[in-house]
Amino acid sequence: MKLSGTGKLLRIFVGESDRHGAQPLYMAIVEEARKRGLSGATVFKGIEGFGGHSVVHAARVFDLSTDLPVLIELVDTEERIREFLPALDAMVHEGLVTLETVEVIHYKSGAPKGGA
Repeated sequence: MKLSGTGKLLRIFVGESDRHGAQPLYMAIVEEARKRGLSGATVFKGIEGFGGHSVVHAARVFDLSTDLPVLIELVDTEERIREFLPALDAMVHEGLVTLETVEVIHYKSGAPKGGA
C-alpha cells in the first residue's frame, strides 16, 4: 500500500486501565484497526496527564498509578478513517478523540518484517 498527499490523523486519548471486554481498550482499538486494513497504528503511554475528571495520573516513584494516559494514533485516508469512526465510537465510552488533516510525506508498506 502506498499513501501520500492529504490524509487524516486520528488521535484517541484513553486511560491505561480502560477496557473493552476482557482486553485493554488500546489493544482492542489497534486490533480493530488492523482487521479493517488501516495503514497502521501506534500506541504511546504517557507519564503524566489528566482528563475530564481532573484527576492527575502520573508515573512517579512513590505514586503507583495504574491508569496512566494512553494515546493511540492512526493515519490513513479520510475515507478509511471516517469508516472506522463508528467502530471506535462503540468501543470508547470515556476519553477524547480528535481528527485532523495531515500531509503524508511518505508511506509505503512492503513485505512484513521477519516474515516470508
